[in-house]
Amino acid sequence: MSAALSLVDLHKSFGLTQIIRGLSLEVAAGERHAIIGPNGAGKSTLFHLISGRLKPTSGEIRLNGERIGGLRPYEINRRGLARSFQVTNIFPKLSVYENLRCAALWSLGHKYSFWTRIEGLRDARARAESLMERIGLTARRDAPAGVLSYAEQRALEIGVTIAGDADVIMLDEPTAGMNNTETEQAVALIRKVTEGKTLVMVEHDMGVVFGLADRISVLVYGQIIACDTPARIRENDAVREAYLGQAGH
Repeated sequence: MSAALSLVDLHKSFGLTQIIRGLSLEVAAGERHAIIGPNGAGKSTLFHLISGRLKPTSGEIRLNGERIGGLRPYEINRRGLARSFQVTNIFPKLSVYENLRCAALWSLGHKYSFWTRIEGLRDARARAESLMERIGLTARRDAPAGVLSYAEQRALEIGVTIAGDADVIMLDEPTAGMNNTETEQAVALIRKVTEGKTLVMVEHDMGVVFGLADRISVLVYGQIIACDTPARIRENDAVREAYLGQAGH
């Protein structure tokens, strides 16, 4: 199976401080891959490197075989990678529908134009309506995003993330701050909307990780110490010592 995402001997330093230290990883097309590790392991830095918010110090990042290390975030997005953030990242004063419609415009070929009325773009309207149904927010269509519940806002952000129909979806702690019921709903949503796509996620909830991931990579001090199936990761003594034991089961 071909690699959707490939990292080769990736390094990132801030001054003399090494955050990512010779990291290599391949994520197969269609795989659901979780990255776990203790606080300070470098998970957020790694996500920023892949999505273009940070430039690697050295090493390669490839998306579907194409080198993307050092490209700007919007350039990487247009090559088929989309990501969410730990902090909800939506337009609070726009409605649910307007958030989704804005997110869909570029992928549908609608570039900057002062002369086109957005209300007349039927394909954008259809994409937004379809996304609302998929994320379960049709009943909240005209509600400003800022008044949604926390779980609804996270669902909307997932909708915004997938609106451009990217092949690779990166979710940064998608269930953080949710109660058990909200988490179960979020997992079901993630499973549904990433069907047939490549998913890379950072997540602290081990129930979510072991329930969703095909493979898990364990990141400790900027290096992957294990990469395997959930069952084997659960049994790995080094992982239990470095991370799972600290999580208090």
